[in-house]
Amino acid sequence: MAADVQDHEHMIALFIDFENIAEGAKEAKLTEFEINLVLQRLLDKGRVIAKRAYADWGRFADYKRKLHEAAVEMIDIPRRRVSGKNSADIRMVVDALDLCYSKTHIDTFALVSGDSDFSPLVSKLRENDKHVIGIGARGSSSELLVSNCDEWVFYEDLVRESRKSVKVVKGVSDEKSEAFEILVETLKALARENWDQLYSSLIKDTIKRKRPSFDEGSYGYSSFSRFLEDAKRHGLIEIEKSAKSGTYVVTRFDENA
Repeated sequence: MAADVQDHEHMIALFIDFENIAEGAKEAKLTEFEINLVLQRLLDKGRVIAKRAYADWGRFADYKRKLHEAAVEMIDIPRRRVSGKNSADIRMVVDALDLCYSKTHIDTFALVSGDSDFSPLVSKLRENDKHVIGIGARGSSSELLVSNCDEWVFYEDLVRESRKSVKVVKGVSDEKSEAFEILVETLKALARENWDQLYSSLIKDTIKRKRPSFDEGSYGYSSFSRFLEDAKRHGLIEIEKSAKSGTYVVTRFDENA
């Protein structure tokens, strides 16, 4: 799996040990855990087709609305004194292994937790040729778990990236400036995922995963190619036509935009 991880659109299952990440975000002095930051990073990689979060939701009721809006299935685990310390961990492991064996089209598992108790789960998933992405807060992430995953993302890095200011292109409308922002952020994400060839179809598919409502027509472009040509005119990207397909390939983009 590791050798061809960028070769196709991945099918991702997301499992969240909610108490661990919520407490980790609090210890890091962040306002609160933002599920959309996690989802946007995963959508750079493929389609998130299963989303589950495990917690005693009586303790984390303030988060339920945002999780519901993000279509995350919330698995309620009773209070520890009733169910035992590791009930959430055990349920999450059982559900992840069930998907691993029953849904063979799922090739990537994202585990949001820093708990070293999940290291055997990671090993079993990788043993079954699944790519495993770990996400956790720095202060609450076990080095054992971090080193066992195929990829690791620190939640603080997602927060920092989301706070970066956007350089608005001068001389264009707010709507077109927004479209250019979406384009450049998508190109940055694809570069981070080590795609060698940034074909226009890949770029648009990635944008549509992250923003299903995106339509270049709403920004005044008759096609996605025209949108790329305008971005080139404004100095944001360089493009050339592929000799094989005849479609545009982005060869350079302004990372500071």
